[in-house]
Amino acid sequence: MKLAVVGGGSTYTPELVDGFARLSEDLPLTELALVDPAAERLEPVAGMARRMLRAAGHPAAVTATGDVRAGVEGAAVVLLQLRVGGQAAREVDETLPPRCGCVGQETTGAGGLAKALRTVPVVLDIAETVARHAPGAWIVDFTNPVGIVTRALLDAGHRAIGLCNVAIGFQRRFAATLGADPSRVSLGHAGLNHLTWVRSVLLDGEDVLPGLIREHGREIAADVGLPVELITRLGAVPSYYLRYFYAHDLVVAEQRTEPSRAARVAEIERELLALYADPAVTAKPELLGQRGGAFYSEAAVALIASLLGDRGDVQVVNVRNGGVLPFLPDEAVIEVPARITASGAAPLPVAPLEPLYAGLVAHVSAYETLALEAALRGGRERVADALLAHPLVGQEHLARELTGLLLEANRAHLPWAGTR
Repeated sequence: MKLAVVGGGSTYTPELVDGFARLSEDLPLTELALVDPAAERLEPVAGMARRMLRAAGHPAAVTATGDVRAGVEGAAVVLLQLRVGGQAAREVDETLPPRCGCVGQETTGAGGLAKALRTVPVVLDIAETVARHAPGAWIVDFTNPVGIVTRALLDAGHRAIGLCNVAIGFQRRFAATLGADPSRVSLGHAGLNHLTWVRSVLLDGEDVLPGLIREHGREIAADVGLPVELITRLGAVPSYYLRYFYAHDLVVAEQRTEPSRAARVAEIERELLALYADPAVTAKPELLGQRGGAFYSEAAVALIASLLGDRGDVQVVNVRNGGVLPFLPDEAVIEVPARITASGAAPLPVAPLEPLYAGLVAHVSAYETLALEAALRGGRERVADALLAHPLVGQEHLARELTGLLLEANRAHLPWAGTR
């Protein structure tokens, strides 16, 4: 089985390879094709991937190319993990909005919109190449903002599922706290990508979340960066991305005085690429844990194995709403548990979202619709509308100011940026 990774020069890739090596019985991989136009990144990452697989006794070949067609041709699955504009663009996403008093983040708010504008057209071009040269292949999207990118792919008719590591990260943390094998733990996880709440934690079918909050509330609160009193009152665990909403002003104050995450990631990436280029390094470096993406490889392997093996198990993915959250359009993309078969992901029913959560989900989902429209059609006014609709912006003067700043900063990636 051939698997292609577009964005294969990412420093995340050895995390994936580690999963492929450890979980080889679940995934009969014969060729791993790494696709990336940045040869200076692709070559050391591909070399590292080959050494890791060789050290694990895994027979899969690793190929590396900057040509998307050659890389995806004949693949059963194409995994997308690209970053248009690299860390330099991320730095702008994170540092420009705080100048206007707004959160700077690469997947939500104004920065998330900028990333969507840059990313959606590129991803759709790649998907068309996949459709022509790997017909029938599944596209697994890990590229942020996952909800918007996945909807773009689905709206264009592609076989796509969005994947995020937030849910599996919570599941593994709770399993470790409970001293239980992760297979015994499932989550009542619902919302949108990077806008979710865990409202139940089932251990062998019994909800143990109240006890977890009671006994480990301060630890959980520290993990998500929110007050333990809030976690206790909600009786639920918000994704750590909810901090941008629930502690907006505090986050902006921090961002105005502290180095950006993009700057730290760029430093980590330089160190990782140096390690990957060292022929003596044959195992995933510990430093990779600071890059983010914990359990990404296990989530990816599980999803791919279930799609190809028709397993019918349940995993948290990004999928069409289809009535699961009745206050959203059917075509919206939500992040919920779904049954995974060879036919794709079928979302399972979830308990009705309480108004405290449903209102924010509806608000952000409406923004995502406008953001996708702006990414597909361009235009200053569409960008301003999307920003006005986002609860992290939401004021006309901020939307207007941020529109001008973001379009100017991203002009190299948006050929229409100078038009209305």
